[in-house]
Amino acid sequence: MDINCTERELLFIKKVARAARNLGVETYLIGGFVRDKILGRETKDADFVCVGDAIELANETAKQFNPVPQVDFFKNFGTAHIRLTDGFDIEFVGARKESYQRNSRKPEVEPGTVKDDQDRRDFTVNAMAISLNEDNYGKMIDPFDGIKDLERGIIKTPLDPVQTFSDDPLRMMRGIRFASQLGFTIEKKTWQGIIDSADRIKIISQERITDELNKIIASAKPSVGFALLYESGLLKLIFPQMVELAGAENKDGIGHKDNFWHTLQVLDNIAEHTEDLWLRWSAILHDIGKPPTKKFEEGHGWTFHGHEVVGGRMVPKIFTKLKLPQNEKMRFVRKLVELHLRPISLTKENITDSAIRRLLFDAGEDFEALMQLCEADITSKNKQKVKRFLENFQMVRQRCKEVEESDHIRTWQPPVTGELIMETFGLSPSKPVGIIKDALKDAILDGLIPNTYEAAYNFMIEKGKSMGLEPKTGK
Repeated sequence: MDINCTERELLFIKKVARAARNLGVETYLIGGFVRDKILGRETKDADFVCVGDAIELANETAKQFNPVPQVDFFKNFGTAHIRLTDGFDIEFVGARKESYQRNSRKPEVEPGTVKDDQDRRDFTVNAMAISLNEDNYGKMIDPFDGIKDLERGIIKTPLDPVQTFSDDPLRMMRGIRFASQLGFTIEKKTWQGIIDSADRIKIISQERITDELNKIIASAKPSVGFALLYESGLLKLIFPQMVELAGAENKDGIGHKDNFWHTLQVLDNIAEHTEDLWLRWSAILHDIGKPPTKKFEEGHGWTFHGHEVVGGRMVPKIFTKLKLPQNEKMRFVRKLVELHLRPISLTKENITDSAIRRLLFDAGEDFEALMQLCEADITSKNKQKVKRFLENFQMVRQRCKEVEESDHIRTWQPPVTGELIMETFGLSPSKPVGIIKDALKDAILDGLIPNTYEAAYNFMIEKGKSMGLEPKTGK
């Protein structure tokens, strides 16, 4: 078996082969595992295809392990799955033919040969199989010269691209994702097939589309995938708000930068420093509010006033449409989109400690992520300008560090709670309670009083009295 397997991987492959022999079932190792091992990439799963009952093969394979692992199976699809103790997944499927009806998201499936199974694969580099059968164990079955395409760095469909993409339109995004992950080029006819078939992506579920999109975002240089999505027409269909960033308009000889390509550069910049998917999403969406806020002001030029606020409001809607989580991850992205201009305003001279405190308070535990986004947002080709911006941001970091050490704002909790305000003045939950709380927060952030219980309590009493409230209790 001439692929770069570890001893652990060779061991479980032999167990599958033994199980196949016990059942007399023709079996092959196929797909991404074979591709990645030839490329020397790490793998987390392996697919096995058999000409027969895949669930039976999975159960027989499980018996080769001690202890016997659990077999999860999907009877309707004839597939099975085993998760090994080290978290490695092995999947079993019966060789099959499958096709999609013109307006269906679900394939019609029927049993087939290993050749049928290879024919239905998405790309030549994923159609290579290694025999686990006794008469030719370890032999590479490569009907479409996938090895050559791997060597040349080519993404190409085994059969006619339009037919391949018609059978499962998500393959168009998968091809782009492989190009992004592997640094490969999409073969000319296959690329034209994506352009011609782009509209068919509409029949694919949003969950599957977003899963591929996230994998593109997670690649080492995600701009490659986004550029291909844009140029193929797919991006306009799956993420139109991002396409609206494209284009640089000129008026009276004054132009603005193309915010689509700027966004891709910011995404690549941040991808060099973090694998955090949601921080990468914040890079994608940081300027998403620019198209609806774009204006040309005489004597000033192009403006995008308030685009961070508008962009922040767009984040939940985009997450909803893309079926991304509506939880703290969405709130994290929204926060960074809304705050991404704030550190820039702090690079000016004579910035007050109050402004620093407010940034620390608003960013909280996400301050470092915000600064990473701001640094990634520097996309000038002028090296001196980039150097100056980075130095300014370093100054902001230093100022923030000094203020944080003295005031502990990032983990700030109000010394006086709403419950204490209500108890002190005999109030029920009401507007005056909120007014006192906000005034107290502003007084601390503005440096009018220290961040201590004593000072906060005294401020609360005075603020209450100014509103005509008399304390009902003492300290």
